[in-house]
Amino acid sequence: MTSSLRQRPASVLRAFLHSGAAGGLILMGAAALALVVANSPLAEAYFSTLRTPIAGLDVLHWINDGLMALFFLLVGLEIKREVVDGELSTWPRRILPGVAAAGGMLVPALVYLAFQGGQPETMRGWAIPAATDIAFALGILSLLGSRVPVSLKIFLTALAIIDDLGAVLIIAFFYTADLAAWALAAASVALAALVALNRMKVAALAPYLVVGALLWWFTLQSGVHATLAGVALALTIPLRRSPSAPDDAQSPLHRLEHALQPWVAFAVVPVFGFANAGISFAGLSLGALLAPVPLGVAAGLFLGKQIGVFGSVWLLVRTGLAERPARATWGQVYGVSLLCGIGFTMSLFIGLLAFDNPELQEATKLGVLAGSILSAGLGWAVLRTTPGKRAAEVAAQRRR
Repeated sequence: MTSSLRQRPASVLRAFLHSGAAGGLILMGAAALALVVANSPLAEAYFSTLRTPIAGLDVLHWINDGLMALFFLLVGLEIKREVVDGELSTWPRRILPGVAAAGGMLVPALVYLAFQGGQPETMRGWAIPAATDIAFALGILSLLGSRVPVSLKIFLTALAIIDDLGAVLIIAFFYTADLAAWALAAASVALAALVALNRMKVAALAPYLVVGALLWWFTLQSGVHATLAGVALALTIPLRRSPSAPDDAQSPLHRLEHALQPWVAFAVVPVFGFANAGISFAGLSLGALLAPVPLGVAAGLFLGKQIGVFGSVWLLVRTGLAERPARATWGQVYGVSLLCGIGFTMSLFIGLLAFDNPELQEATKLGVLAGSILSAGLGWAVLRTTPGKRAAEVAAQRRR
């Protein structure tokens, strides 16, 4: 028993936690660099490079539709792994982060809609503040070190995984363009081939990746967003398990996940952040920030997330349906709820799908940055100044 546990390979998510969430910190740097470049003499070169056409798509589309498919592939692998053999493998483990994630998606959407005045064009962005950026949030937690109990890091990770799953479903059902029947049929054949490979217990990754590339191309042509091909591919990658080895180190899912993780964390996501966070502040006024879209996005992320997540946790704990994360105080739970308002990567991505209007896309970026910065700053401050459970117990004893 002990030897099998020692031999069990660590989840990428757990390894990511132990690494100090370096990917999130690099993402922060990439976003900050994009803002600097977009407001410097290099701005014209920055924006013109993103518009440069290559093989039928411009550079920005290759990043958002191509590179981000790898991000969604990793997201899909993590979802499958944690549901089958991780922090979401049993219903008791799913209840608290699951309900918190649902509240953290519903309330921000309602807050956003409340600012839109019933305008159909801007109401399409309701899902923008519903997402949590796991890398960014864990990056902030890493700055706090041992001040935050491990149970809260696991809670935030599980919540963000469910949040990502919700975002994937939202993209699939609400942000799909007109469909091309031939491409959709071809994509279905490719997906069926992947399922067949899984059923035949093919362990080599090459066949999955080749068919997965075809699936991505047909999905791109079909009108369904191409990044969803990454999730579909992930769900067909075998995760080999047995009583003696719950997660075989040579399992195809395990090998692909660990091969992808550094590329996604240190290249794909930072490149996406650098390409999409660049906002020119030239001529920007307070009125621009107070327009319905940026104000709704910022309020949804900053207010909606903390209300939805913290309120859900409080309600579940008070009704006895779940327990508060071990060794965590209510102040720390509130601080993590604030960090859930860091929407960045997925919020920017959904914003690009929601609006074709470049002005609304820029307004979305402004709202995402404002809401994410407010959430990150206050979340860090709350967690930095809130004593942990042990410190609170010691202080209470001293007062006696």
